Amino acid sequence: MAVISRTLGKATGVGALWRNRQTLLTLVQRDLAVKYQRSVLGYFWSLIEPMGMAGIYYFVFGVLYNSGGKQVEGGAYPVFVVVGIFAWQWASSAMSESTRSLTSQASLITTMRVPREIFPVAKVVARFAEYAAGLPIIVVFALFYGASFSWTLLLLPVAILIQTALLVGISFILSSINVLMRDVDRFMRLAMRILFYAAPVVYPLSKVLNAESAPGWLKDLYMANPFVGIIQLHHSVWNSHELPGWPLFWYSTSISFALLFVGWALFRSLEARVLKEL
Repeated sequence: MAVISRTLGKATGVGALWRNRQTLLTLVQRDLAVKYQRSVLGYFWSLIEPMGMAGIYYFVFGVLYNSGGKQVEGGAYPVFVVVGIFAWQWASSAMSESTRSLTSQASLITTMRVPREIFPVAKVVARFAEYAAGLPIIVVFALFYGASFSWTLLLLPVAILIQTALLVGISFILSSINVLMRDVDRFMRLAMRILFYAAPVVYPLSKVLNAESAPGWLKDLYMANPFVGIIQLHHSVWNSHELPGWPLFWYSTSISFALLFVGWALFRSLEARVLKEL
């Protein structure tokens, strides 16, 4: 046990992650290469999937419910739905895959002398690479539908930073607990569906806030989801008419970074048990 403790002390922490940044990059490249190996379209699949989802939701809400030609929070609905889908695809894929990041790489984790945090972090970074690849598509949509670019584009790095903090924190929690309780992976399949509709990904936040039939406690529960503020911030990047309120912005930011530190602390506290289990 003493040997394990000394090993963990040397192999964890922000400094250790920075010293092993080349290993992190290698894991990210390996993840992307394995995911798209023997695929004719390769990395284009990272764009086709969210674009296909965006097309489906545009047909349902934009065509069937006649929102396609209307302004949604001051901007065109196709731009709104594409921005939301790409941001959410990064989040959902990162959470789902980071949950299995330790159990699926047990042989590497038990043999490599690197910080174990690097494995769930690599999943978040790899999925971010796919999100970044989709940014030109969002720009094309915004230009086609006449979006007026403004200083709000400066909010994009802010939105990415906050979402990264939240996803890394969640990935620490899910990946470590999933080793000890394998039901977490199955639970996340249901949780992803719930979280998708519990954030303003394909519908405007105003629909929830102005819903007279929704009780106050339900709206409070909805707003407690940190993804609400993050997704709203992504929409604000491309639509200067609808900026998130400061309370919502600071709430999502504080919760995201709090979960980052809580997740890291939990990961370290469970690491010895996780290594035994693996």
